[in-house]
Amino acid sequence: MNELLRDAAERAAKYLDGLDARAVAPDAQAVAALAALDVPLPSHGCEDAQVLAELDRFGSPATMAMAGRRFFGFVIGGSLPATLAANWLATAWDQNSALSNVTPSTARFEQVALRWLIELFGLPSETGGAFVTGATVANFVALAAARHAVLARAGWSVEADGLFGAPPITVVVGEEAHASLIKALGLLGLGRNRVVKVPVDDQGRMRADALPDFELPAIVCTQAGNVNTGAIDPIGEICARVRGRGAWVHVDGAFGLWAAASKQFAKSMQGVADADSWATDAHKWLNVPYDSGLAFSRDAEAMRAAMAITADYLPTLSDVRNPSDYTPELSRKARGVEVWAALRNLGRSGVTELVERNCRQARRFAEGLSGGGYRVLNDIALNQVLVDFGGEATTRRVIAALQAEGTCWCGGTVWQGTAAMRISVSSWATTDADVEKSLDAMLRVAASCGAARYEDAR
Repeated sequence: MNELLRDAAERAAKYLDGLDARAVAPDAQAVAALAALDVPLPSHGCEDAQVLAELDRFGSPATMAMAGRRFFGFVIGGSLPATLAANWLATAWDQNSALSNVTPSTARFEQVALRWLIELFGLPSETGGAFVTGATVANFVALAAARHAVLARAGWSVEADGLFGAPPITVVVGEEAHASLIKALGLLGLGRNRVVKVPVDDQGRMRADALPDFELPAIVCTQAGNVNTGAIDPIGEICARVRGRGAWVHVDGAFGLWAAASKQFAKSMQGVADADSWATDAHKWLNVPYDSGLAFSRDAEAMRAAMAITADYLPTLSDVRNPSDYTPELSRKARGVEVWAALRNLGRSGVTELVERNCRQARRFAEGLSGGGYRVLNDIALNQVLVDFGGEATTRRVIAALQAEGTCWCGGTVWQGTAAMRISVSSWATTDADVEKSLDAMLRVAASCGAARYEDAR
């Protein structure tokens, strides 16, 4: 075992050390080599070392360098060294972290990390939370708590009696609500299509003045961090308008909630703590390994009521929080360990610095591309940049050429009818030099593709 783990560590270190020298995307030859894996189930096994060697031989070259410094395709960061190491150690512990009586250490790490997160985000002290797989499940858990609470107020137990015959719940969302939130609504039986959509402004923020009248029970879903522009809904104003009417307010803050750690964004985050539930993702801006979603509910009992499980064989009675009382899973990894490690490693000041640095780097991308004559479509609210290179065909050509060139990797999107390249800056490892190197590549590739300068296009 020791020799095998040392081999794995050496291979992992070599992989990480080589990321800066390779193209961000895997080359075609490495991807084609994966076809060799498609064989019948072996009749006999092989040595542990051979398994690891084949995994490294085929897998490592065919990866996207998401752990590197110049991957800007999605809002995800790499893993901080302390969190990667913590992940390895927690995996060696192999704890099914469901019950505090059975796995006291990992349950305590989760409890402490949860309290630290509540402090970091400035949420009410009575808030309960859950460590889950990602933002989709975080939205699911938080909205399950919302569903429980608003139906309980109407005299209905949804966990006992289901939704058949239940009072219909009005669900209000912005027109730019993220697909993961819509999916969570579908999973909860609240419907993907029966939502009431509220108009948004030119940055994708829900217009508080356009909130409709609605019947109770009701859940109003807001957003902190539009996936394209980074814009944050006026959550405080929305809370003030609807909380007095008895609605539950949820915040989908998959990456934007982390801005609450910085006083620089205090104005745009004003009133976020006035909501009733929140969802975010630690593998985005806290830079912990996959998977690490986070769900929070001001009413901790509502989350527990929606998620808890009991059985005669489970020792659930405890004075310490049982992690599985707040999650969909009973069998679950100790996700809170990596979050604890990140917060212990960075502290409040380190999280603030990371968020502010990435946002400053996003502004530098916008300034450089705008200075090069290309149209930046959004105000730089956080870490997102949208660029139009002169029409849909040209913009998509630039994106494809940049991905093939290999210096950095950005993806495409469509923003309010306009095709754009999207730049997401989220990694702890991205330096200012990486930004300049990537910016040079973007300008060079755009020129080679015949991208139209905005002044010329007008």
